[in-house]
Amino acid sequence: MMTQQKILVFAGSTREGSLHRKLARLAADTLRKRGADVTLLDLRDYPMPLYDGDLEVTHGLPERAKAFKEMLRGHEEFVIASPEYNGSFSALLKNAIDWASRAEAGERPGQVFRGKSAVLLATSPGPGAGKRGLRHLRELLGMLGVEVVAQEFSLPKGADAITPEGALASPDDHQRLQGVLALAA
Repeated sequence: MMTQQKILVFAGSTREGSLHRKLARLAADTLRKRGADVTLLDLRDYPMPLYDGDLEVTHGLPERAKAFKEMLRGHEEFVIASPEYNGSFSALLKNAIDWASRAEAGERPGQVFRGKSAVLLATSPGPGAGKRGLRHLRELLGMLGVEVVAQEFSLPKGADAITPEGALASPDDHQRLQGVLALAA
């Protein structure tokens, strides 16, 4: 009997009312309805200082960075809803990845990412739909050994495309999201 892949879903934003947090919740709900084993994580629950090598040397990984790293370790696949800031992904997401990639006793740098897969989602208030930021995130995750699914979900004009309740306004967008999430294990 095949075991079910564990999927970790999270957004690279902690802002209240964030379109990406809504998109992450929607993705998690969609995957659960398909019977997937899903954990919805909120980076707000994992506050970490900015990565600082001196801090790491003197104190080790911060407790919340260790907790985030353990969440990553316990899942085979990630679904990441990533905002785009100035053509790249958020500093919050980069910082979390930086801390999680740090080697602890008995492991190699980035080991928690190796052999995992990821599905990427993005939206933006404008027509760009967050695609530039996903390109950078895809590159970083690939360097860490994550197999990023080729097809991604990019949603233009997210403020209009996502309802205040967190649903997709367009049935076509809902179908596109379903198709991308079908690529998740």
